[in-house]
Amino acid sequence: MGRSMPANGRPAMAPALERPRLELSGPRLAQAFETLVRGTEEHGGIEQYVAALEWKRALFRDALDSGRCREVGLAAFKTLCAHIPTARRRVGSHLEPEAFPNLRERVSALLDSAEPSVDGRLAAFGAGFPDDRAHRWVRDLAAEMLHNTDPERYPLMTRWVWDARANTGVLRELWYGDDVDHSEIGIPDRFGTFVVLREELAQFLADNGVFRDVLHYVDLLTAQVYAGYVSEQGGSYLRTDFAMPEDPLVHTRRLLGLDGVDASGRTRLKAFDGTAVVVADPKQLN
Repeated sequence: MGRSMPANGRPAMAPALERPRLELSGPRLAQAFETLVRGTEEHGGIEQYVAALEWKRALFRDALDSGRCREVGLAAFKTLCAHIPTARRRVGSHLEPEAFPNLRERVSALLDSAEPSVDGRLAAFGAGFPDDRAHRWVRDLAAEMLHNTDPERYPLMTRWVWDARANTGVLRELWYGDDVDHSEIGIPDRFGTFVVLREELAQFLADNGVFRDVLHYVDLLTAQVYAGYVSEQGGSYLRTDFAMPEDPLVHTRRLLGLDGVDASGRTRLKAFDGTAVVVADPKQLN
């Protein structure tokens, strides 16, 4: 991660990573993994999903990596936002021509910041927006931008993975204990928590014979865990976009934004007036 330069000329080091102890349920993980593997069989196997995630990562890297974010155009940025499920129905007012330069500048600052703390970078990004329920998607937008441009460095850190304030997310669905639904887990939704969760899931996958494309498999397994919850109960900020499942993995694809753009260029991104945004060419970034 980047290092800032304080007045003494020495690079600021990132603070020690908080590594909370996570009590995860092995049987719940195993069930989610089995459902994932079985559900992907009718779509050509899990490798097809891995390839789709790699394509999505390339889309973000080509548009935003190595300082390119400052030059990215509005059409290309809309395409990226179409693949961010918990933000794409709310970000529309910031994608108007007059508002977009400000959003692009904030995303550029997030990606290029010398702030050594990932949590600090997320907080700085969020400080540029109102602190209310209507803007809770801002955290997800920032987390997705970091993860999709550099998945090795930044794990998935969206609210559906873990939202400590709401006590909801993948972490709760995997938590081992009695009466979890009525218990306060007490684990912070900070960078260290997401790093440890990814490590735990990667170890589970290794124990089950997965040694290639592990980061993609971790994302798929993470989404599958929460997809099970959405399928059974729905979610307050996901219900509209995740209603009426068409097959066992529809929620998994949507959580990962793999349904962002269809073959005709129609996206799930909503403009300020609520209409769907259409891109001329989903693969065109300029």
